[in-house]
Amino acid sequence: EIAQCLVGSEMCIRDSNKAFAWNKGFKEYFAVKATPNPYLLRILKEEGCGVDCASECELMLAEAMGFSGDKIMFSSNETPRGEFAYARRLGAIINLDDYTLIPSLAAEEPVPERVCLRFNPGGEFRLGNAVMGAPGEAKFGMTREQLTLSVRALQKMGVKQFALHAFLASNTVDSSYYPTMARLLMTTARELREETGAEFFMINLSGGIGIPYLPDAPEADIEAIGAGVAREYDEAFTRRGIRGIAIKTELGRYMTGPNGWLVTHIIHEKNIYRHYLGLDASACDLMRPAMYGAYHHITIAGREAEAPVQKYDVVGSLCENNDKFAVDRMLPVSYTHLRAHETLSDL
Repeated sequence: EIAQCLVGSEMCIRDSNKAFAWNKGFKEYFAVKATPNPYLLRILKEEGCGVDCASECELMLAEAMGFSGDKIMFSSNETPRGEFAYARRLGAIINLDDYTLIPSLAAEEPVPERVCLRFNPGGEFRLGNAVMGAPGEAKFGMTREQLTLSVRALQKMGVKQFALHAFLASNTVDSSYYPTMARLLMTTARELREETGAEFFMINLSGGIGIPYLPDAPEADIEAIGAGVAREYDEAFTRRGIRGIAIKTELGRYMTGPNGWLVTHIIHEKNIYRHYLGLDASACDLMRPAMYGAYHHITIAGREAEAPVQKYDVVGSLCENNDKFAVDRMLPVSYTHLRAHETLSDL
């Protein structure tokens, strides 16, 4: 299973590289937080990936696996003292989340010559009539006005080149998401260039490309996504004589999500006001359902063809009522309770 996961992730990065091959500077910065596994990082490094780190621990893992320089993006939030210094020692590209972090960066001399800025446009993010996200409710990024202030302040400190980054929606397989965000970032970069004379070296589209969680759900079309971003790039930059700006991505879920499994056992069945299946795993092993109410498909090995006829909550052993992998999930009948009942009857 581990080998299959690694091979699957390897194929995902090759598909992504192919889809964005039109951009000479393209690089995938794998989001380490998605799967902080050194074996996986080694394979992605061999495939030409960089890494996106959000914490000191992730920087340590990246360093241990041989990443350095512009192979590392440091996209931190509410950054503790000293982490900018660590990122600077590694030569990472620092992605500033907030205007007020500039003094912290200035304190870690020398100030880098290239800095990325994280943009939050506020309001709702829409694709057509559909609301895909609510950037205005997110704690990440700076306002449009703060981008201008940041560029001008950093120019005075000696920063020579800039990049823009944004994350506006999560887990969407809609092929228009990346192109729509690319248009926003590219237009904003062009405006900042006109306002301040700033030179831009990178547009980072971050993550957000989703995966199917249901067996019959559609997959993201990475080739169509890459082609859509290419059209926006041509319109925003190439036709206006702006060249050499690299496109980057920070995919995590897309790279590893479809290629792994949590394998666990039913160790207990409890029937009170609800029917519970207790596992020998918990939210410590997979916290997304507990945190976000996220859906993960559950298959009982060897019984895939059986009809789902009983409704269960599938839970772990933590002393926390949110430690649930599924709520009201229809599954084949469990025999654990019946075996336990027979054992009790014999006592």
